[in-house]
Amino acid sequence: MAFDYGQVRIGVAVSDLSGLIASPVATLLAESPELVAEISNLLSEYEPIYLVVGEPKHLSGASNPSLLAAHEFANLIRSISKIPIHFIDERMSTISAARNLRSAGHNAKSSKSKIDAMSAVTILESALYRERIAGHLE
Repeated sequence: MAFDYGQVRIGVAVSDLSGLIASPVATLLAESPELVAEISNLLSEYEPIYLVVGEPKHLSGASNPSLLAAHEFANLIRSISKIPIHFIDERMSTISAARNLRSAGHNAKSSKSKIDAMSAVTILESALYRERIAGHLE
């Protein structure tokens, strides 16, 4: 399961049992009072073996406030679950997701919530690819 953390919305994606196909699952509101419960419900429903959180670094690779917020979000997940969490560089994931949605005929205005979930798909695909090639995520 992957999370694309944003200060407004959090995209969520999961893979199939074989780890070949990543699919969007949900877009959560970051400031929702039910956020912890929503994440707990998703973890219970999908029973992932590991979690992936996107790291929003600058294109140069430098740290920024969004990166720190993503790590704080991972700590929130750690407070409710013992499932291992890995971080994946998410540079360009939102741009890639937006491009894919546009090519599928969706406009930017109607796709805002879809973009976050599709960004999570891109993050999860990166993790699955890394796992297949290297045999591990680190």
